[in-house]
Amino acid sequence: MATSTHLVRRGCVRDAAEIAACMHSLGYGTTPEAVAIHLSHFRESPRDIVLVCAEISSLTGVVSAHAIPVFHQPGELVRITALSVRRGRERQGIGRCLIRAIENWAIARGAARMEVTSGDHRDGAHCFYQAMGYGMDARRFIKRL
Repeated sequence: MATSTHLVRRGCVRDAAEIAACMHSLGYGTTPEAVAIHLSHFRESPRDIVLVCAEISSLTGVVSAHAIPVFHQPGELVRITALSVRRGRERQGIGRCLIRAIENWAIARGAARMEVTSGDHRDGAHCFYQAMGYGMDARRFIKRL
């Protein structure tokens, strides 16, 4: 899938180091080895996907999402679990391109809705998601195990 300036494709194991570098832009210490393990699991799963925005020599962004059947309504919920644009490449349409691509994947699956979680301290991300049509809907409660 390509736009005028961005090529979006499925992430693969050989992208692990560059995906990990993108995740570092968010402050996550994700290792290339951990990314490779996830990518190899997701490759076989029809419910999980990782998309990357690629240029000739590097990846500029990554998004992951997971389709979840919900009990209380028809259709699936697609949850975006990571969206990161490489440091220095922000505000160039890469995030928008990745969100549109993941939404298209969700629509093709017949998903009923999309969800994304963003840390309270990420005001810029909140503005971005609102500009993309996402609204605050509920509270999330976490219990670490």
